Amino acid sequence: MKSKLSFFIVLLVSSVLLLAGCGTSNGSDSGSSEDNTFKVGLEAGYAPFNWTQNDDSNGGVKIDGSAEYAGGYDVEIAKKVAEGLGKELVIVKTEWDGLVPALTSGKIDAIIAGMSPTAERKETIDFTANYYKSNLVMVVKKGSKYEGATSIQDFKGAKITAQLNTFHYNVIDQIKGVNKKTAMDNFPAMRVALESGIIDGYVSERPEGVSASAANENYVMVEFEDGFETSEDDTAIAVGLKKDSDLTEKINEILAGISEEDRTSIMDAAIKNQPAAK
Repeated sequence: MKSKLSFFIVLLVSSVLLLAGCGTSNGSDSGSSEDNTFKVGLEAGYAPFNWTQNDDSNGGVKIDGSAEYAGGYDVEIAKKVAEGLGKELVIVKTEWDGLVPALTSGKIDAIIAGMSPTAERKETIDFTANYYKSNLVMVVKKGSKYEGATSIQDFKGAKITAQLNTFHYNVIDQIKGVNKKTAMDNFPAMRVALESGIIDGYVSERPEGVSASAANENYVMVEFEDGFETSEDDTAIAVGLKKDSDLTEKINEILAGISEEDRTSIMDAAIKNQPAAK
């Protein structure tokens, strides 16, 4: 009786170990699949750098966990980087304030979202070489008294804002006597505020200004002869990565292979293909 009982115990233990081994194998396969993806975070609301659309037209990429797609300059750059890495691109739509936390927590592998490599951000994450450089402009309503402005000081007394947690908002302080309004979460919200008269203008980089004025005849982009004082890091745009990431060197090699001519062509196409402003 004891002999038979021992046999059944051995048989039972063997079965459990076999099942456990199968489970481990499946988990390993799943991990290998995940390792072949390049997860990129962006807000999909900052045309022409990135936006949300309903289909895959003009090279749109499906947003992870959504029926929607992302398009724009950042998406095209992300596609080239993913291809160079030999990985499948996955777009993770993330609010601007959540991009850095998503990167540091491992939810995404990189930020390709029109993000400037500022000194403050470099304390938390690393950046690649720049993949775009721009200038600051002001977007105002067509027909307003600010439409013909040539200096930022022409906006004295104006109600001005910019996106939350960007250097765009900080430079507003360079305008003497400005009525600095509360920062807003995204550009669609600022466009609505401008249309309704809540603000007189908002600060953006030139591509977004071109985007706004091209998509909606009620918006005008003001470029300055006497503009904002900025550093090169402020107006440049780079890929955000975890500190000491193994991807930095490889992505820099990929970006170096994209000529200035190609970058201009990609941006021109993004401006042309952007959705209408709301």
